[in-house]
Amino acid sequence: MAEASGSAVGPIRLLLADDHWVVREGLRMYLSRDPGFEIVGEADNGAAAVQLARDRRPDVVLMDLAMPVMDGVAAIQAIRAEAPGVEVVALTSVLDEEMVVVAVKAGAIGYLHKDARGEELKEAIRAAAAGRVHLSPQAAARLLREVRAPEPTETPEPLTEREREVLRLVSLGLANKEVARRLGIGEGTVKTHVSSLLAKLRVQSRTQAALHAVRMGLVRPDEVGAT
Repeated sequence: MAEASGSAVGPIRLLLADDHWVVREGLRMYLSRDPGFEIVGEADNGAAAVQLARDRRPDVVLMDLAMPVMDGVAAIQAIRAEAPGVEVVALTSVLDEEMVVVAVKAGAIGYLHKDARGEELKEAIRAAAAGRVHLSPQAAARLLREVRAPEPTETPEPLTEREREVLRLVSLGLANKEVARRLGIGEGTVKTHVSSLLAKLRVQSRTQAALHAVRMGLVRPDEVGAT
């Protein structure tokens, strides 16, 4: 991740995954105009997206969910498992409640409709590269019913008070550096806490963890990714 890694500042490396050439071309032309982004690959099916993510290690993948060979949800799961440092933003024309929840549970850190404005798209990419939760207002609204539903399983191991503090700030959309500043601790310590709480909650992404934060009463549903 561009910010979270602590490496030298540079353009955010992007992988575009969509089975429609015209969509990929439009995204590439638009995003390439911004020096803050670098397109490092394009995939026209889910399996190719997983392979490219593994080989080229982009910071962020823009993933269409309706993909041939391997669907977008399966591709998100595979990328998060094989290249956990790569974040995925689901970018799709499908914005129904079920697909939003499925994409988030698969490991997507963001979810945008394809009619999103250009600046909203860029902000979602920047947020993902920094490890911040970012959902479009429409996607967040569709998660409300999910977070209100009772949790089917108990958290296997309770979070420490510090982990709860970190989870709350992460769920608000803060990056590791911002969390460290708020709590007066090192960024490396924040990363350790995030890894620990994700493991305890048995989730792969901060967006998934944010659902637990809502259920635990640490944040309101409308606060997720709001910062």
